[in-house]
Amino acid sequence: MPIVDVSPTVSIAYDHFGDREDPPVLLVMGFGAQMIAWDEGFCRELAARGRYVIRYDNRDSGLSTKFDEHPVDVGRFVATVRAGDINAALAMAPYTLRDMADDGLALLTALGVERAHVVGASMGGMIAQTMAITHPERVLTLTSMMSTTGEREYGRPAPEAQAVLFEPRPADREGYIAAAERELVWASRRYGDAAALRELAAASYDRANYRAGVGRQLAAMTLGGSRADGLRALRVPTLVIHGLDDTLIDPDGGRRTAELVPGAELLLVPDMGHDRPRELWPEIIDALADHTA
Repeated sequence: MPIVDVSPTVSIAYDHFGDREDPPVLLVMGFGAQMIAWDEGFCRELAARGRYVIRYDNRDSGLSTKFDEHPVDVGRFVATVRAGDINAALAMAPYTLRDMADDGLALLTALGVERAHVVGASMGGMIAQTMAITHPERVLTLTSMMSTTGEREYGRPAPEAQAVLFEPRPADREGYIAAAERELVWASRRYGDAAALRELAAASYDRANYRAGVGRQLAAMTLGGSRADGLRALRVPTLVIHGLDDTLIDPDGGRRTAELVPGAELLLVPDMGHDRPRELWPEIIDALADHTA
């Protein structure tokens, strides 16, 4: 797996599929997840549609740079935010969503890619939106998938989904893999697949079992603020995809994103939760291929 320095302090691990001469598509992953959560089969199918597909580990996940010198306790951070002490919460965060967006753009630069189609899922959608807002000249198209705008009244998680998100996983391999089934709470009701969740958890554990970064990613995501003004001013062709079964980021987060971005296309997908079930890949890949044509 190649790793490239994107700044003096950050190295990013990435993978790629397809022909470098094809239009580039950058896949941005979400909170606490490694790039392998973009399934290799999904990446290969998208590449087979004539796209040069790049996936990567965000900072503090997978094989990319870790910020161990800045520990963030998730429970303490959440309590501080809920208490309204935003200055104290900001002091805990060693980097911002903008920094994470800059990582992805710097990766493109390191790969010799001037402009790319950017696709982000969940927190990755927030990062992708930030890329498009801050550097629209680098983004051919934006796809924001199962994400939201940073406005607190939209995209709110169901209590049971939020509880699972913040519940620590066991440190041992067997317990870690078994705990992945908790994520069925936000998966597709029809296509939710416990075996697939366990398989991804096993691959993630064996590749890079690292949970210390989630506190720092959570801080960057939570303190990113509203992107509403930036989205209103956006002139990048935008597709918003959201599953109607999503309980981790309510579908109104997707609806609101599409409402704000001028000319945005909204695709609400029945039987999709906060996941990308294999059964729905044809619909999702068709939408991405059309949007990035």
